[in-house]
Amino acid sequence: MIISQTPLRMSFVGGGSDLPSFYRRHGGAVVSTAIDKYVYVSANPKFDGGIRLAYSRTEEVERLDQIEHRLFRAAFESLGVSGGVEVTTTADIPSRGTGLGSSSSFTVGLLQVMSAYLGRPTSAEDLARAACEIEIERCGEPIGKQDQYAAAYGGLNLIVFNPDDSVEVRPIRMPGDSLAELQRRMVVFYTGGTRSASAILESQNRATESDPAARRGLRRMVELAHLLSDELSAGRLESFGEILKENWSLKKALADGITSDAIDDWHDAAVAAGAEGGKLLGAGAGGFMAFYAPPDRHDDIARAAGLKRVPFGFDPLGSRIVFHKSA
Repeated sequence: MIISQTPLRMSFVGGGSDLPSFYRRHGGAVVSTAIDKYVYVSANPKFDGGIRLAYSRTEEVERLDQIEHRLFRAAFESLGVSGGVEVTTTADIPSRGTGLGSSSSFTVGLLQVMSAYLGRPTSAEDLARAACEIEIERCGEPIGKQDQYAAAYGGLNLIVFNPDDSVEVRPIRMPGDSLAELQRRMVVFYTGGTRSASAILESQNRATESDPAARRGLRRMVELAHLLSDELSAGRLESFGEILKENWSLKKALADGITSDAIDDWHDAAVAAGAEGGKLLGAGAGGFMAFYAPPDRHDDIARAAGLKRVPFGFDPLGSRIVFHKSA
């Protein structure tokens, strides 16, 4: 049996600029970090030559073309897996629609565990690139590239998306204890709802292609990503809240459906209680919200927002094998 552990991610600034409709014309950039919430994928030989998949449901099939789960099927096709394997996946938090990149973490983790199962060495770049191909090209998801690279590489990074489709992962190395202080100042809540990221991103894609204001907003978000990277690299946290606040204001204006009255109310209540900035994580409309505030204001923010608080930490590592036992 082999088990992979792949982190979810928290995106701070620049989300949406990783969509091909934008970065192929203007270039994109995001600042994000892997967090200590994970997707686990295990692989084990299946004696009868068939395929058994256990996720939110169970599939047991004889042939690859009988698999209903598109990501499983596409990943197996890309790796040349034909049968004789049982794969199980579990996650620390709800697995879809939460804004933490869980679908891409699953894809990266699946590729990681199956590459190890097949005895094929792989790198973070290989995993991220293959996950992008499977999700975007093979399965036609209208998503960007940040989640796959965040899951594969881990850590706190400026991720740059170039017009030629190449991606650069630039680790942000913060001096002294400033990374620990940044983590201490972040507080995260679960809104209790999930949403379809694909529908929201399709709307954003249309807006990016047709609306000059949306493109201007995204260009400013890319500038903010580079600015935040510079500030964090210098250990300057004073501007973090303001950058987060401006990014969320720009993000909300990109397309319909990104925010809602409830989300705006939670955000405004948190700011009134002492948050210096905050945002909904992911494409929008539901999932998790993150705020930046002095630690002594976190309890007040939690009471004001009235949401479930979720403890978390940053994770310096990307997808990895955590268990490997030969048959």
